[in-house]
Amino acid sequence: MKHVIALDVGGTGMKAALLAQDGSVLFEARRPTGREHGTDAVVTAILDFAADLAEEGRRRFSEGPLAAGVAVPGTIDEKNGIAVFSANLGWRDLPLRKLLGERLGGLPVALGHDVRSGGLAEGRIGAGRGVSRFLFIALGTGIAGAIGIDGRIEAGAHGYGGEIGHVVVRPGGPACGCGARGCLETLASASAVSRAWAAAVGDPAADAADCALAVEAGDPRAAAVWREAVDALADGIVLAQSLLDPSTVIVGGGLAEAGDTLFTPLRAAVAERLTFQMPPEVVPAMLKDTAASLGAGLLAWDLLSTEVTA
Repeated sequence: MKHVIALDVGGTGMKAALLAQDGSVLFEARRPTGREHGTDAVVTAILDFAADLAEEGRRRFSEGPLAAGVAVPGTIDEKNGIAVFSANLGWRDLPLRKLLGERLGGLPVALGHDVRSGGLAEGRIGAGRGVSRFLFIALGTGIAGAIGIDGRIEAGAHGYGGEIGHVVVRPGGPACGCGARGCLETLASASAVSRAWAAAVGDPAADAADCALAVEAGDPRAAAVWREAVDALADGIVLAQSLLDPSTVIVGGGLAEAGDTLFTPLRAAVAERLTFQMPPEVVPAMLKDTAASLGAGLLAWDLLSTEVTA
């Protein structure tokens, strides 16, 4: 069975698969990233995991993988295969594609950004399947996005395309880690909702999931926190709709796990803000936390296709 390695490196854990050409998962595995042991240990863990996946493929299918794809957080140089910077994992200018290729015996390796890889998977085999233009938004610790066009992800001229989390929706608002104020992720990310809800109830341990449950229970304090986040997110989506005109907005990440508690008011808030724009369909992501690893595998298959046609 022909297959590729698909690997998603997160801040605390790694998700991986052996992926067939049609996107079907032949084998899945997970391991801790081990960032508490330092950057060198993280790199070793990535290389070891990839090597073990290659061996698993040989054992199961009597042939090794054809290529590998790896998705990582932070700033990356996809063209040159460099993981430029990750605050969570501690690396700078890491030649990850080269290191993986050497460890895997010269196998072709594709390097992708975790959220853009997730968007690619959602567009091809998830909630955006068959959609020619979509915007993928991941609501997690921060907010990131990916612009989908005809089955590919548009990274932009400098690799920052889709960074909707840093669209300013409240000028002069909360300070953002990027240096601006009032960015969307300071108001509508899971961590932003957690902070607001913890402050509202005076419990530092309260989080966004607790807030969603309180909204469903009719707590007016939760409703106010939730409304602020939904309104900010709707403003960001409408801005993106004006610029990009996607037919579908796919929303994933931890906050999207609230289901209708998020999507019902969000769809209404987007609709009431639109004027001349055609309304997008706002839908939940389908692939959950496997999206980035699946997208990494699709990048590996794309790499093989490019090599064949080159």
